[in-house]
Amino acid sequence: MGRAEERRARQRGGRRAAPQSSPATPVAGVGGRAAARRAAKGGRAKGGKGRIRRLFTWKKILGTVFGLCLLGIGAFIVLYMMIGIPEGNADAKVQSNIYQYSNGSLLARTGTLNREIVDLAQVPKPVQRTFVAAENKTFYQDSGVDFRGTARGLFNTFTGKGAQGGSTITQQYVKNYYLTQEQTVTRKLKELVISLKLDREKPKDYILAGYINTSYYGRGAYGIQAAAQAYYRVDAQDLSVEQGAYLAALLQAPNQYDWAIASDEGKRLVQARWNYVLDNMVEEGWLNKGERDAMKFPVPEPPRNDPSMEGQTGYLVKSADAALERQLVAQGTAEDLKTAQAMVDQGGWTITLNIDKKKQTALERAVTTQLNSKLDPKRRSVDADVQAGAASVNPKTGAVVAMYGGKNYLDHYLNNATRTDYQPASTFKPVILAAALEEKAETQDGKPITANTIYDGTSKRQVVDDGTKVGFAPENEDDQNYGKITVQRAMNDSVNSVFAQMGVDVGMSEVMKVGGRLGLDTKGLQAVPAQTLGTMGASPLEMAGIYATLDNHGRKVTPALIKSVEHNTRKVTFPDPVGEQVISRKAADTVTSVLTGVVDDGTAKKSVQDNAKRDGQQVAGKTGTSDDNKSAWFTGYTPDLVTSVGLFGEDDKPPHAQVPMYKAGGEPRVNGGGFPAQIWAAYMFGVAAPDTKFDLETDQGAAVRPTATPTITRSPSATPSRTPTSESPTPTNSPTPSNSPTPTSSPTPTNSPSPDPVPTPPETTPPAEGGPVDPFDPGDDQ
Repeated sequence: MGRAEERRARQRGGRRAAPQSSPATPVAGVGGRAAARRAAKGGRAKGGKGRIRRLFTWKKILGTVFGLCLLGIGAFIVLYMMIGIPEGNADAKVQSNIYQYSNGSLLARTGTLNREIVDLAQVPKPVQRTFVAAENKTFYQDSGVDFRGTARGLFNTFTGKGAQGGSTITQQYVKNYYLTQEQTVTRKLKELVISLKLDREKPKDYILAGYINTSYYGRGAYGIQAAAQAYYRVDAQDLSVEQGAYLAALLQAPNQYDWAIASDEGKRLVQARWNYVLDNMVEEGWLNKGERDAMKFPVPEPPRNDPSMEGQTGYLVKSADAALERQLVAQGTAEDLKTAQAMVDQGGWTITLNIDKKKQTALERAVTTQLNSKLDPKRRSVDADVQAGAASVNPKTGAVVAMYGGKNYLDHYLNNATRTDYQPASTFKPVILAAALEEKAETQDGKPITANTIYDGTSKRQVVDDGTKVGFAPENEDDQNYGKITVQRAMNDSVNSVFAQMGVDVGMSEVMKVGGRLGLDTKGLQAVPAQTLGTMGASPLEMAGIYATLDNHGRKVTPALIKSVEHNTRKVTFPDPVGEQVISRKAADTVTSVLTGVVDDGTAKKSVQDNAKRDGQQVAGKTGTSDDNKSAWFTGYTPDLVTSVGLFGEDDKPPHAQVPMYKAGGEPRVNGGGFPAQIWAAYMFGVAAPDTKFDLETDQGAAVRPTATPTITRSPSATPSRTPTSESPTPTNSPTPSNSPTPTSSPTPTNSPSPDPVPTPPETTPPAEGGPVDPFDPGDDQ
């Protein structure tokens, strides 16, 4: 048999019956091939899922996690064996800080270490426990480490999310004395290991003594003995429980909680912290509740004088420290302000300020000649209650070139240039106009709001919104009625009723948003009509920044006190003070144009426009006088410089409450157009560039030269019912810019009516239908 026959025989013997085909399963043709492909893909998919299931089983996942845990434990054991408890180095790291003017000349040098170590036995046991109650109630039972807080801190540091929180007293002591304040993963791991070792090797009293002797309490005081002397003029062994609780509370934020310089919010927070400490002591059984209930907050003594901080030096140095501390936190070098303060106080910094020495001297001289020399507390007790603050900013760079914080840092520690507890009053009105222009807002009858829009200037006129009264009827200064006036005239004479209505026309939420973009701190502020009168708090530095943004054509200017910082181990970079466009140039320039009218023919005319030292500068600005004459302002600018001056009525006796300034300096009332504007002019016209003009892109406002003769005039009206004050001159024609030739006639824009070319008394339009006056209405706000 040949090979071919053998092959056929084998095939016949081993052949199987072919499967029966069914209608649903084609075996030939295109349909058969497609089914085969689908079957093949299904098989591969099932095979892929199977492989994934085999790869990621629960056993394997748990095994991997367990392995990672073992790896972490092993790594920690290695770290624990490698890292020992180092020698303490806190004293060796304290150096001087050098502060310089913008030209590099010396302003101040600080950095003397104020520390005296005391044995824990010299600190009364109840005082010791105040620190435990404040920082770490489980101190006597824990292992020296808060693992949950440390893990959170490591994660936050690794991901750049900020502060750690949750450290024990042991960890804080280790950070203060053995390590640095740097916010790094390496430092935190070292802190963890050293804390565990220290807790095993040393008794709790040793650790607590180290903690209270190395912590920073503010006022340059390191350790409880220095703090007891700095705040209460006693030794640590003589501290009461109440005083100890304050010092323990102080550690959370030494500068913010220092009673001598704390804001109202800071005082509220430290008292709350003080109560928290004492309540914890009662909870732990360390203090009798009856004794606790009888305790009163122990107000600290004022700081001792440091001659090197005399005059304005202390204000500048402390403000520079605060700015550096904020930036250390912002860039992630420090976990929080408390840590940043410790970094700055350890020294080694060379801080160059933007302060121009000549401008600084000129500002101080202006306040002395225009205000301080006219105050006589012996003749008028109110004169002792007048505080001045000022800040001057370059609108092109954001540099703070001069600052006035008060008569003397050694006598008044709170910086009047940066305090935010007084109302800016009518200096807020330009923000309302800026919002109206930026949002292209309309009046209640649908007319666009411009410098020439007509409003009702009747005093106590009810503000309406879509035909409904909103329950707010602000009074103009001296209850003066202006009748129908333009927005320009209303800004010149600071007419409250007009801007209250305008704020509602724009929408108060939009007004506050624009205010925030310009630089106002709007956190926690309600968007209510009363805010149109400037009833929020603001500082001269803050207002200077807002007006600098307007001067800079709508590009955000954030005032910058620090020019540069140098340190041998740390690098600090500051953001550009000039930011993005926050409102349109046209809106900003229009506000500037309108504000020239306040100077040329409004509430600042007498002190600024008519000042003999004015050297051709074009000026824009706004006056302000708050409720019950507790503050008075003038914030104004030339094309190259912005300065805000504020006067504040502050009782010279504790608790330093806000008080009126009526009759201060021999004036019936301290108005923004008085002392503040006089200080502004005396300073600005000596340092601002001469003969400067604004470069404005607008066709509105007092800075725009009229192009046509008037088409509408009015006859003089009846004698006004009240005589305007010096801050509210009798309404006249819209001003002619001081830098332009005076026209032979008194032209006005053709698209709006205006008063007669000759001065006319205000209209005596009867008040609108009555309604409840808003309880927050400052009344005579100008």
